[in-house]
Amino acid sequence: MKARIVLASAWLALGVAALAVLGAPAAMAQQTAGGDAAAAAADAAYVAKDWSKAAALYQQLTASEPNVPRYWYREAVALQSLGKHEQALAAFAKALEVGVPAQVVQYNVACVHASMGQKDEAFRELADAVKQGFNQPEQMENDADLTPLRADARFTALVEEARRNQAPCKYTAEFRQFDFWVGEWNVVTTEGRTPAGQSRIELILGNCVVLENWTSLGNAGYTGKSYNTYNTSQKRWEQFWADNSAGMIHFYGGLKNGVMDYWTDDLPQSDGTALRRHLQFFNQGPNQVRQFSQGSKDGGKTWFVEYDLTYLRKT
Repeated sequence: MKARIVLASAWLALGVAALAVLGAPAAMAQQTAGGDAAAAAADAAYVAKDWSKAAALYQQLTASEPNVPRYWYREAVALQSLGKHEQALAAFAKALEVGVPAQVVQYNVACVHASMGQKDEAFRELADAVKQGFNQPEQMENDADLTPLRADARFTALVEEARRNQAPCKYTAEFRQFDFWVGEWNVVTTEGRTPAGQSRIELILGNCVVLENWTSLGNAGYTGKSYNTYNTSQKRWEQFWADNSAGMIHFYGGLKNGVMDYWTDDLPQSDGTALRRHLQFFNQGPNQVRQFSQGSKDGGKTWFVEYDLTYLRKT
């Protein structure tokens, strides 16, 4: 069995090549301390891929400390590597029972069934792993254990699903609603076309965030950034603006008739008033975006223009 990194998650990366569990302290609290001689010997055999020795040592550890997830997982990997598939399946089942994430176990169980020539069982487990959130398509494409599955159309579909798990925002329609603002821009006033600034709008964090990088021309040295993302729990877009003059604004809203429509709550001002803001982005074709900001100090009864800018895409 080739080196396996089955899930780069906050809990663990438990591959054959892994030197240790990478996880939250709470998840590791029940494990034997790293200085324990038996655990250290088992880990050394595992890293060296001395599967016979590793299997024997982890079997001793699971017998004496049956609630440690890592021991069961590594025992299962060692057994599979020795071709002891039925024993490996039993150990993986125990690993699941004591806390190894389902998608990790199901992926490895799929590999065992594929190695045994049990394609339908392998696909069932692999599909369950992907459904649970398995997000390593490259691992699926390169894992030697899954070679018997690759010619099947079901495999291609599962790889694509895992790819979507890996970058969910990239494939979710709501997260793509503000892509019209992405690009390198020269910014001018809408009326008069006076140069106002430059801005670079980019997608970051797996296409989950639209990041604005603003530099003003009219106010030397003034810069700011806004982080725009779709809030899935609130089902709305939110923007967090911060600048180098200690300014910070939180907007919320969403796409309405093709316009990104942002609002603020009433924000206390130094003069004792409260300012409500309404910020809109108009998609005016592939090379132009209008940004229009209004303010109200009477709870939205009347509005005044704060600024009106047009973004012209750099060529």
